[in-house]
Amino acid sequence: MSKPRLVPDPGAELALAALRPSEYTAALIQVLQAKAAAVRGAKVLEIGSGSGVVLAALGELGAASLCGIDIEEDAVTSGMLLLAELGHGETAELYLGDMWLPVAARRFDLIVANLPHFPMERSDVPGRLPTWSAGGSNGRALLDPFLGGVAAHLAVGGRAIITHNAFVDLERSREILARADLALSVALTTLVYIPEDKLSRISAAVLAVQDGRSIHRYGPYAFGDMHVVEITRHGVAG
Repeated sequence: MSKPRLVPDPGAELALAALRPSEYTAALIQVLQAKAAAVRGAKVLEIGSGSGVVLAALGELGAASLCGIDIEEDAVTSGMLLLAELGHGETAELYLGDMWLPVAARRFDLIVANLPHFPMERSDVPGRLPTWSAGGSNGRALLDPFLGGVAAHLAVGGRAIITHNAFVDLERSREILARADLALSVALTTLVYIPEDKLSRISAAVLAVQDGRSIHRYGPYAFGDMHVVEITRHGVAG
């Protein structure tokens, strides 16, 4: 797959609004900044690159190369425009594709992801793409394939850093990774606001179990526990 042409689109402003960064993005960048030593000189891959802002942050932290994958054409185009504007165009490649397919057989020093993994199905949400946050009924429709493929794409000594809602079963993720001799550790835990357009679409089964545990409600307002986790091979320091 080739890079998109850097040609402005008439709907660019609308696309950028739909791809706007979230609290999850901010938390992921915060952890990457704290682990800047692991970023400098690294070959980086982001699955679900969205607006391109995480790759931009990695470029500013000194990554040697930037590779992003997204299933949304607007995301690929917007990401390339942003990276080119910030001077990272020569070291960046963005692909339109599904999960690991565009980088088959390639390995990276650092893999990052802020995947849609909220327990909800795809639906029309004003101002958002249909794929926004939609992780299927249990939130793991994209998370599980990511976890299942990450070992094959990590270079020796490499690591992955991803966002992970507490209410989509952190222990299940740990078990999936353990089968590939990978370890999971929590780098950051924070609260994220759950707006009504998400709360009204959350899987009833998940809400029944997690309400009052990892989902906290105060009158009409709800918040959820969210982790940023680091994935390494067993025996590799975090």
